[in-house]
Amino acid sequence: MTEQRSEKSKMHSVELYQPGDPEIMAEQTRCMELLYDYNATRPSETDKREKLLKQMFAEIGEGCYIEPPLHANWAGHFVHLGTGVYANFNLTLVDDTAIYIGDHTLFGPNVTIATAGHPILPSLRSKGIQYNAPVHIGKNCWFGAGVIVVPGVTIGDNTVVGAGSVVTKDLPANVVAVGDPCRVLRPINEHDRQYYFKDHRIDPADLARWE
Repeated sequence: MTEQRSEKSKMHSVELYQPGDPEIMAEQTRCMELLYDYNATRPSETDKREKLLKQMFAEIGEGCYIEPPLHANWAGHFVHLGTGVYANFNLTLVDDTAIYIGDHTLFGPNVTIATAGHPILPSLRSKGIQYNAPVHIGKNCWFGAGVIVVPGVTIGDNTVVGAGSVVTKDLPANVVAVGDPCRVLRPINEHDRQYYFKDHRIDPADLARWE
């Protein structure tokens, strides 16, 4: 006879499960209490924020900054951050399973990263059934305001995703990608070593100083 697995054990395996299970809800509520405390901090309470982030996230490197309010199903409990990650206000992490974010990645306002989905079949969806697929984001990426990343997506190092894009498929490293659905526009190239915005040139002295 096959032993019946708990709903919680299915959360990280892309299996269908019931997120309203009492065991899941109890743990999730404990996490959300920490998120509430984080969003209630004052701007001057930097030490308190840092301490809370270390409690909230699965991993968090040095020099990370997340502007409140942060929205997250599990308060970052399954989110792994590298060093120097920056997120502007209203970052939304639908973090019912793992999200991996590499060093020095930047998020503009109102970015959403989702790992949770619901079956298209109405009879299952009406019962609140869910599945989760992890998201992997590389190092030194930049996400413009309002970007949405859906479950199961992988994005390579150094890639820039334009504002308002909806990322439904994997993106390679070292590209600029835009649109809904998001598609690769071009590779990052020599032009980007000379211009940082439209016809605004990068001062070679600055490039030598900061690279």
